[in-house]
Amino acid sequence: MSNETPIDPSRIESSGFCGGIDDVIIVPLVLAALAVNKMIRFLASILVHLLDFAFPLAMQLVWLPLLAARLIGDGIVALFRGILRALPLGETKRRRWTEAMRRNWEWLRERISYRAFEHAVHVLFESGMAWVFRKCRHLTPSKALLVIVGAILWLPISFGAATALHMILVAKVASWPAWMQLLHPLGTVIAKSKLLVLPVYPAAWPQAKKHPFVQFIFASYRVITNLYLVRKIGFRYRHIERATTAAVVQFAHATGISRAAMWFRRAEEAIEDRPIVHKPSQKLRLFYQRWSIKFSAEYYEAKEREAEREAEREAAASPRATPSP
Repeated sequence: MSNETPIDPSRIESSGFCGGIDDVIIVPLVLAALAVNKMIRFLASILVHLLDFAFPLAMQLVWLPLLAARLIGDGIVALFRGILRALPLGETKRRRWTEAMRRNWEWLRERISYRAFEHAVHVLFESGMAWVFRKCRHLTPSKALLVIVGAILWLPISFGAATALHMILVAKVASWPAWMQLLHPLGTVIAKSKLLVLPVYPAAWPQAKKHPFVQFIFASYRVITNLYLVRKIGFRYRHIERATTAAVVQFAHATGISRAAMWFRRAEEAIEDRPIVHKPSQKLRLFYQRWSIKFSAEYYEAKEREAEREAEREAAASPRATPSP
């Protein structure tokens, strides 16, 4: 009987990996991966700053049609009021018609706003997600996996079909009839249809992950991540990343970059002299945090249970019909 004790991976992780000939390949590989990671984060930060710059302009473009619709509506209402004053009507009837027109226009005017549009999209999205979760909950693992594969394939198909349609219409603008250019909105609808399949992934995943093929992938992933070489690469990556971060911080302190950045930040806050306003990128992050819960089956299951309890309470509170004598 062997007296050898099994090796605890956590002890190896805590004590570090000894240097070896494999580090000749591991260290350059880790440096390349770290460089790619930093480059991706740098590009992402540029996109975030572009979002902070372009989002206010986009909001103005969204607000302009809504503002124009409100102004046109106000003008039409004012025109009809003038017509009502000129018509030979009784004072009571004129006041009643004017009040009805004003009340109806105020009701419609409140719905011609970005907030009302966002609320309508929110309700529509949540209703669609609830329907998708109800349908996908009863799928077999094979069907759920097939649904996810179809949704994944639709992303490049919709993009390619929409792009090809737009390019063909532009290329044939001189030879084809003018009414063919009306197919551009169809290409836009095809391109945006990829958003409709987004709820499929979180809805079908609880069933799809029960499929033997998905379980095999999970088991293979665990086996690969437990390999000595893979764990050593992860250890080297974290070690080099911490060392790089520390070196950058020391360089910033030595050159005064950190003090200059802090001074500019304080100067900006002093100039503004107002509460901190969230940038569009921060608003988008907060928006995703609010909506991320809606991409989980637990959210809609809890809502269904709450609706069932509310129906039971209403049924219990309603007076029971007594038989007539």
